Amino acid sequence: MTDFAGLKALVTGGASGIGRATADLLAARGAQVAVLDLDPSLVDKPLLGFRADVADDTSVREAVAAAVAELGGLDVVVNNAGIGAQGTVEDNDDAEWHRVLDVNVVGMVRVARAALPHLRASRHAAIVNTCSVAATAGLPQRALYSAAKGAVYSLTLAMAADHVREGIRVNCVNPGTADTPWIGRLLDRADDPAAERAALEARQPTGRLVSADEVAGAIAYLASPLSGATTGTSLAVDGGMQGLRLRPVGR
Repeated sequence: MTDFAGLKALVTGGASGIGRATADLLAARGAQVAVLDLDPSLVDKPLLGFRADVADDTSVREAVAAAVAELGGLDVVVNNAGIGAQGTVEDNDDAEWHRVLDVNVVGMVRVARAALPHLRASRHAAIVNTCSVAATAGLPQRALYSAAKGAVYSLTLAMAADHVREGIRVNCVNPGTADTPWIGRLLDRADDPAAERAALEARQPTGRLVSADEVAGAIAYLASPLSGATTGTSLAVDGGMQGLRLRPVGR
């Protein structure tokens, strides 16, 4: 497909995991793609790498401006940068709550705020935020992470309403547990990594983790001009975790 031919895209957290899979897919489908990441040295051509810390407004504004200047415009923003968190409401102090919310929620605000003036000049403007099944399903040991992703979900709807008449579509993807470097590090810290992986796989009806490429495909769908009537939507890529209630095997 070449549905992104002639379009310019920006992907945050695009040097690895879901972000890298998305950047590569958009480029393969014809887009010029800039990646904003803490370590842009991990990015190679045809992707363009720019260093940005989404927790720092000056860093974001400078990186977005540099990316737009290099690309010659901006049509698509994929707000993917984020960090994980574990525990109940008792397990993280105020500083950690502020840190995670600042990166996962306000970080998206900073990027969108810097990008909006450029998106208004596009004929196919789209923002896709990486949310999570944690926004809509109660998961154990994920209080802080769920609160942040719940905010991303609501933010997506509000942004869609604010900017639809400017020709800017805003949607989000809600992945289930994806096989990404962050999950890999989480498993490495577990007492029994194999058992923990099996438990994460078992809670998704498909019986496996979601792949980064599968999430990237959903992001590309929402960002594509072919989806011009889709805005204010969350697209689950969770192996059926949100909507299916299967009977136990053998019953």
